[in-house]
Amino acid sequence: MNAIKTLLRDCQYKFREKGSLFISQGFPIATIESAEEILEQTRKKYFDATHNCYAFKTADGNFRYSDDGEPNGTAGIRIYNAINHFDLTNIIVIVTRYFGGVKLGVGPLGKAYYHAAFEMLKNSEIKELTLYLRTSLKYDYKHSSSVHHFLSKYEAQIEDNLYTTVPEIIFAVPASNYELLKTDLESHFPPQNSGIRPVDLSEKTEKIFK
Repeated sequence: MNAIKTLLRDCQYKFREKGSLFISQGFPIATIESAEEILEQTRKKYFDATHNCYAFKTADGNFRYSDDGEPNGTAGIRIYNAINHFDLTNIIVIVTRYFGGVKLGVGPLGKAYYHAAFEMLKNSEIKELTLYLRTSLKYDYKHSSSVHHFLSKYEAQIEDNLYTTVPEIIFAVPASNYELLKTDLESHFPPQNSGIRPVDLSEKTEKIFK
């Protein structure tokens, strides 16, 4: 997965069904922790609601959904299905319900939760994020110009420069370009007699989306 689609910004949608008020909210997230924080804030905001049902999905494969007291299978999975319909990731959708005094029945209730999530997402602004690998490299000062040339060639985004005994660059490069960059650096900067490369790319990487 070298790219994902997610929400550009927070969004909301409201509608009523037989007296019950459904408030659907969508938020872009990056981690499970950020999803849980948003969920807790929503529960506090709508503390008097009958239910706060939700579904979230992150790019690392984690997902969760909850009916929050509604009949099993009528809310969380319906919200999650709406998220998947639009092929979205790094997102949490929460549908808050204020019961209006009339029971909808299992079938209509499931449709109401799906409708709440679907209509909100259908009218939201979507953005595409690219998978980057964050890593670093150390280099000999005399190769500074060449190092920056290769980083630019493979669309790396420099995040920090560290100047100690040996200069080091922290950067993020599109995942699709990482192996190409690595191969080029290894080809142009072979190990010295000491076995140390004058330009040394770290083997540690961190996946991020930008």
